[in-house]
Amino acid sequence: MFDVDRALAAEALGTFWLVLGGCGSAVLAAAFPEVGIGLLGVSLAFGLSVLTMAYAIGPISGCHLNPAVTVGLVVAGRFERSKALGYVVAQVVGAIVAAFVLYIVAAGKAGANLGGFAANGFGELSPGGYGALSGLVIELVMTFMFLIVILGATSPKAPAGMAPIAIGLALTLIHLVSIPVTNTSVNPARSTGQAIFAGWPYLIQLPFFWFVPILGAMGAGAVWKWLAGEEEPAGRAAEVTAPTS
Repeated sequence: MFDVDRALAAEALGTFWLVLGGCGSAVLAAAFPEVGIGLLGVSLAFGLSVLTMAYAIGPISGCHLNPAVTVGLVVAGRFERSKALGYVVAQVVGAIVAAFVLYIVAAGKAGANLGGFAANGFGELSPGGYGALSGLVIELVMTFMFLIVILGATSPKAPAGMAPIAIGLALTLIHLVSIPVTNTSVNPARSTGQAIFAGWPYLIQLPFFWFVPILGAMGAGAVWKWLAGEEEPAGRAAEVTAPTS
């Protein structure tokens, strides 16, 4: 039975793990050349955090972990609109708490320089110096494709129990492609948590990393309804072992 309170707690916990694992790998491990995880390691960390949490809390909340995913599922008719705001708030809270924990750990090193704190940005804040148009295109397209994978992998016609693997691998691939451009958002909650601690320049660009991923997710939700060719019952996403970011 779907329990709203437990579902919201699960979303907060799951998003906490996503941000702690993904951004933590970037802030702590990738900062040391001798560790050697690099771009591939950070990308895998994000994918693995989603994969593991999808199996853990998928049956409780659907494991969205991402406001864009929640909105996309609503548009696709796979999640109830009335529950969406609660999910988004829980996701943002989980992300902020994780960023706070990560900040305490990272700042505990003598002479620590946190830099951008794994936050998202374009222009001068882009890891590769990419401009706003590049950032818009990559975030829009990657979030769109992420939702297509989520909706397809959690469809009644998809192999049972395999959705977390497909979704985790999709998020890994997304990071491999887009980290140099925007440091990869595709998730407004993840962007919010890091921006708060990264500082004012990142906060100024934060609305971009809410609007663009959500727009991409809404487009994917609408396209999926046409591709699937059938209406699926609202709330189904809370019953499968998977969705996410």
